[in-house]
Amino acid sequence: MTFKPAHLLVVLLVTAFPAMAQTLATVNGKAIPASKAEPFVKQALAQGQKDTPQLRAMIKDRLVGTEVLLQEAEKAGFSKSEDVKLQIEMARQQILIQSLMRAHVEKNPVSEADIKAAYDKWKAQNGDNEFHPFHILVEKEDDAKAIISKLKGGAKFEELAKQSKDTGSAGKGGDLDWVSQANVPPAFATALTSLKKGQFTETPVKTEVGFHIIKLDDVRPLKLPTLEEVKQQIGESLVQEKVQAYQQSLIKKAAIK
Repeated sequence: MTFKPAHLLVVLLVTAFPAMAQTLATVNGKAIPASKAEPFVKQALAQGQKDTPQLRAMIKDRLVGTEVLLQEAEKAGFSKSEDVKLQIEMARQQILIQSLMRAHVEKNPVSEADIKAAYDKWKAQNGDNEFHPFHILVEKEDDAKAIISKLKGGAKFEELAKQSKDTGSAGKGGDLDWVSQANVPPAFATALTSLKKGQFTETPVKTEVGFHIIKLDDVRPLKLPTLEEVKQQIGESLVQEKVQAYQQSLIKKAAIK
């Protein structure tokens, strides 16, 4: 093989001074390997920056600054602190877990079909309309029945709503603003969607928080964001579901006493 003079000089320098060729800088006698800069270079390139001498000089300065501080921290004895050791161990565990989860998601990616199916399910749960309900919430069923009797007798819903257990809506006549059927408990949604404008429920509606008397003020078509508008959000949510499911599967397999 024939080398050009310039190439030969490079080969001679690398052969004669291998440590120099692999060292980015030396701080108080400690070498910073040139390879330590590469992950930062890759990260910068992934963000759209160009691999320039200025970029590498900036990364070098950052690594030198880090090494100076690290040496000073070691000199001050922080590496022997139990609190610091605990934080390092917690960081180590977190990095390992994140690597495991990332690898699992890469092997089991969320597909376009998964996102579409989740969107369709969410859309079906919300229904075609949204509703403007008022409600009165009480602790006991008998109290709810008594309020219904008063409403049938001509009492104003807004006045009776002042005694509602729901302090957020009591001062507004029981107004819950616009909601979709997916935004309220199932029993509430079932009762709400069975009402016509101006009607109220003639039997108490029970949920986890108590008994409701519900009045429907208005209905209008529900406008949901398109698949493209929520695609990223749904994808991220499905990734989290995969991670949680994977964790639970590992817990079930583990020998825990």
